[in-house]
Amino acid sequence: MIKKWYFYASLIVIITFLSLGFKPFNLEAKPWFLTEKTDGSEYILPSQEKEDYPNLNIPYTGNHFIGFKEAVAFKESQGKYRKVNTLGYMGKYQFGSKTLRAIGVHDSKDFLKDPALQEKAFVALLSKNKWILRNEIEKYDGKIINGVKITESGILAAAHLGGAGSVKNFFKNRGNRRFRDAYGTSLISYLKAFGGYDLSYIEADSNATIHD
Repeated sequence: MIKKWYFYASLIVIITFLSLGFKPFNLEAKPWFLTEKTDGSEYILPSQEKEDYPNLNIPYTGNHFIGFKEAVAFKESQGKYRKVNTLGYMGKYQFGSKTLRAIGVHDSKDFLKDPALQEKAFVALLSKNKWILRNEIEKYDGKIINGVKITESGILAAAHLGGAGSVKNFFKNRGNRRFRDAYGTSLISYLKAFGGYDLSYIEADSNATIHD
């Protein structure tokens, strides 16, 4: 009986020793949303910019601003900061040089290399377009045009695609004149795809620039 007790006790000690041998004593913890890369991918969701998380204790998700901007970015460039398309539109949100100058960016090369600058540029353009299209947002938000429910976020996404002037013409003609970009993407498809996001965070500003 004593021999059997010694056998089981020895077996437990051996098993305990072996199991401890496979466990690391020091674990290096790193934030899950950061990487060692320096190509700009570390700025992808969650954002490192405080401005993207106003008045909340948790990151934006779903229909909030960060969801909107990442959805637009994926549609425009698959979220690639250094992408330049065949027409010369550049960055994560595919800006044209004329639009960049309007919000205070004059060096396209530096713009492509700077993810944080691209994020600021996107917010600045949203603010400017929200001011330009403030009357259309007030008048048509919640209305149905050609089977599409119009929302503020859809209007601002459409303005990003075709410019605020094209959006004004769309509403002026009650949706009967169809705008498409050079690749065949329609204004109404953006109104539909990006509708329903909460962009109350974005302030309308006629003079919005990246320096705000």
